Amino acid sequence: MSSTLPRSTSIFSSRKENHDARNISHSAPDGSCNFTTTLLHGQQPAIAASHVETDLALIYSAQRSNQTNGASFWQQGGALDLSAQLYHGWGIAMNVAGERASNINNSNVNLTVVTTTFGPRYTWSPPSRKLTVFGHGLIGEAFGSDSIFPTPRGAQTDTNSFALQVGGGVDLRLSKHLAIRLLQADWLRTQFPNASTNVQNNLRLGAGIVLRFPR
Repeated sequence: MSSTLPRSTSIFSSRKENHDARNISHSAPDGSCNFTTTLLHGQQPAIAASHVETDLALIYSAQRSNQTNGASFWQQGGALDLSAQLYHGWGIAMNVAGERASNINNSNVNLTVVTTTFGPRYTWSPPSRKLTVFGHGLIGEAFGSDSIFPTPRGAQTDTNSFALQVGGGVDLRLSKHLAIRLLQADWLRTQFPNASTNVQNNLRLGAGIVLRFPR
């Protein structure tokens, strides 16, 4: 009889300790009970997957520029825009665009501008994912040709320049692999020689189609 009592007491104590441990786990005010339960059941908290996607946009573009006398004119052309979302909306983009204007304001002067820019882009999609809004800041090079660029060494017909492109746009998704670029608007700064400030601030507008490659 004396040997069975400690065993009974030991079993009773073990059950009581387990019961108290469960009570402590469920009554912890800092929410640790959820973490303890998760560990006991072998589960891990869910982590939202980052959306990864590559887009190729074919865009009609029009660019508004100014002459040194203040008169404005429009150039027309197209652009190829390649972008990739890599981590929670952040990604990179490359834009190649070309526009041309002939006989600018009846001056018998033409202008062709080709820009190649690249840099970071952030893309935001509402829960419906029908619309996608993006913004970017791109830098690169501009090439001007078939025009007159006055320099201290004399007039040139073509020249290179630094290019800064800041803007964004809105896409409307039609299917898994197709969207429409409703609008892309960019401020484009170039630095072609013009015998004045040697700075051009241009407004570029565009729209087109987007080929989507989600992963």
